[in-house]
Amino acid sequence: MFDNKRALVQRWTALASSRSGTIAASGLLIAAIAVIDERTRPSVGLLYLFPIILIGTRLSRWHVVFSAALCTWLTALFNTNPFESASPAQNALIFIALAGTGFVSYELTRRRRQEEEHGCAVEREVAARREAEEQLAFVINTSPAAILTMTADGDIVAANSAAHRVFGVEAGRLCGRHIAQYVPSLGRVSAPAAVTHAFHTEMRCRGQRGEGTAFPAAVFFSTYSTAQGPRLAAMVIDTSAEIVEREESNLEQTMASSRVLMSAMTHEVRNLCGAAAVVHENLVRSGKLRGDQDFAALGTLVDALTRIASIQLRDSGAASRATEVDLGELLDDLRLVLDPYAEGAGIPIRWDIDPEADGARVSVDRHHLLQALLNLTKNSHRALQSVDDPWVEIGISEQADVVTIRVTDSGPGPAVTEHLFQPFQKGAACTGLGLYVSRALVRSFKGDLRYEPDPGCTFVIDLPKVSKGRTSVRSMSHEPHSIAAR
Repeated sequence: MFDNKRALVQRWTALASSRSGTIAASGLLIAAIAVIDERTRPSVGLLYLFPIILIGTRLSRWHVVFSAALCTWLTALFNTNPFESASPAQNALIFIALAGTGFVSYELTRRRRQEEEHGCAVEREVAARREAEEQLAFVINTSPAAILTMTADGDIVAANSAAHRVFGVEAGRLCGRHIAQYVPSLGRVSAPAAVTHAFHTEMRCRGQRGEGTAFPAAVFFSTYSTAQGPRLAAMVIDTSAEIVEREESNLEQTMASSRVLMSAMTHEVRNLCGAAAVVHENLVRSGKLRGDQDFAALGTLVDALTRIASIQLRDSGAASRATEVDLGELLDDLRLVLDPYAEGAGIPIRWDIDPEADGARVSVDRHHLLQALLNLTKNSHRALQSVDDPWVEIGISEQADVVTIRVTDSGPGPAVTEHLFQPFQKGAACTGLGLYVSRALVRSFKGDLRYEPDPGCTFVIDLPKVSKGRTSVRSMSHEPHSIAAR
């Protein structure tokens, strides 16, 4: 029996919790009270407060007003003498009492609902903030960069494990120390007393480890304000490996260019030694200087110089440095260098890139190819100094197994088309080695650099394309073409 009553109460509660259920439940209560009020004396009109309270918990104010008016009318209808009518003042008091009770129920329920919603929102915000703090703490603790927070005076407040590793300090020992012990330049940066807006910048300086050794560092820092006062957050990165890599790359480029230049010089010296050897041989046959010790010594010097010039300088490792490179990324690097250079020179650069070739992968030495392209564009800049409408166009196209880069300018082009890419050419603007070195660098990774007279002045670089995991190299002719050095 008790279980049946509990089930009935639960059903009634579930019914009253919905909007339609509230309307149905309050309607049934009003009807039941009206029936009871009609058959009993004295009046039980006070029971109308319960359906009004129920209506106020779920429905709107207009429903409360309508229900109060209905209950007032039912009270006046069933609780007055047929020969007497209730006064308007009595009806007004009953309506005000019922409506006021409904409004109180409505406001109490609305405020409780708002508090519940606000409490749920606060719980969600707290959970989200806790999750964000946990994620941020995980990122900071696992970051390879040293991350620190400091007071306005430079005292370290917090530091991650990478900071202890970078500065060579035992875990947990950085807090409380002054940042000037490890980054002197950062120690001279003070946070303003009143931080009106976030300030962030970066600098290159020297850091110092706990044992006294120095290292190059990149520091990114910003200011922010807290309840305890202004704070300074900094990220310190040890750039030793970056500098070593850059210097090694510069050394490789210098060595590669030096090998090319030495090959060009030994080639010219070998030609001169060959001519001197022929003259010496002719004089020996004539017998005019036979027995002359100075002439014999001159022959010995010519032979020794010929042997030295005959040494073949090989680019050991140039081909092995060729790697698979995304041409689109390489062109982005080229634009970063050329756009400021072209803007300063007042020469616009047009880009004509085939969409299919933009994402092509080629097998090249990245630094050597960039060096060759920069040399070609600088040659164009020198050639366009006296041109009325100067421009340079870089076009990229793709064939079956080769990607072609075309560098075209609006200059007059070379006046002489002999001795293509020969070193130490007559009439060259500088040493006459730019095109010779550029072609040698391109050929080091099985590419080729050639000249096309039309349209304008065009230099073409053919690069081996990477397809299906293998490098496909077209049989490119490395025979000299005709152009004068620019």
